[in-house]
Amino acid sequence: MAKTNKTLAIAMSSLAVGVIVLGLKFLAWWLTGSVALYSDALESIVNVVTAAAALIAVRLAQRPADAALPYGYHKAEYFSAVLVGVMIIVAAILILREAILGFLAPQMPEAPVQGLAVSVVATAVNLVWAQVLVRHGRRAKSPAIEADGRHLMTDVVSTLGVLVGLTLVYLTGLAQLDAVLAALVAVNILWSGWAVIRDSVGGLMDVAVPADTQRTIREVISTNAEGALEAHDIRTRQAGKMTFIDFHLVVPGAMTVDAAHAICDAIEAKLREAVKDAQITIHVEPEEKAKHAGIVVL
Repeated sequence: MAKTNKTLAIAMSSLAVGVIVLGLKFLAWWLTGSVALYSDALESIVNVVTAAAALIAVRLAQRPADAALPYGYHKAEYFSAVLVGVMIIVAAILILREAILGFLAPQMPEAPVQGLAVSVVATAVNLVWAQVLVRHGRRAKSPAIEADGRHLMTDVVSTLGVLVGLTLVYLTGLAQLDAVLAALVAVNILWSGWAVIRDSVGGLMDVAVPADTQRTIREVISTNAEGALEAHDIRTRQAGKMTFIDFHLVVPGAMTVDAAHAICDAIEAKLREAVKDAQITIHVEPEEKAKHAGIVVL
């Protein structure tokens, strides 16, 4: 429960940080008139929208299972992450448009020192907050929070490129370089958006848990099913922080229901110790159903 409350608090804080950074970046653009800094500010609008989407998704994912969604609302975070990816791509297209217009009608940015200083402050805030989001997102198995953090890290990298590039613009006097920088930012953002969508779609498609977690599950079943004969047809999937595990457990035909149930209880208890937030389904079968191709009970 404490981790859940912390995830919600971080999602709310992310929205507030996004609004602050948005204001700083638009101030930097207003001071300079730079197309590259304008593209950077446009990306911050996306940051605010995606932070709001992540907050809604986290709140929804915390709702308990009900009759309409008996497996819970955990996948809501994947939908949010997909939305983040789409918004990132939209931002990249808008930035490309501004870059083309800026290249055709180049103008030297103004007030370089003030504009760059404000942008540096905004970037520092984003850098610190992105690390917080990514770390907590992975720890809490929150796709929406992690996607938000990864996007902010992309924002940090692109902004650093803009700052270095604008310094070159002022030193060389090449105004068109400003537009070229904006285009490079857009390409970087496009790649980030694709990566977020790709990973999130995997969650929506019921991707299996990582290989090391699968090995742990198989070991736990093998060493804690004393009295059973084998386990087969093991399937796993990840939905937000929840891990779903189901398999068939073969027991001797003469075993009582009570004895088979006790074995299942023992396996479930050990699996929940090894895999946090696990939902487990075990189908018990008589020995004639053995496939001799699953997990042999030790």
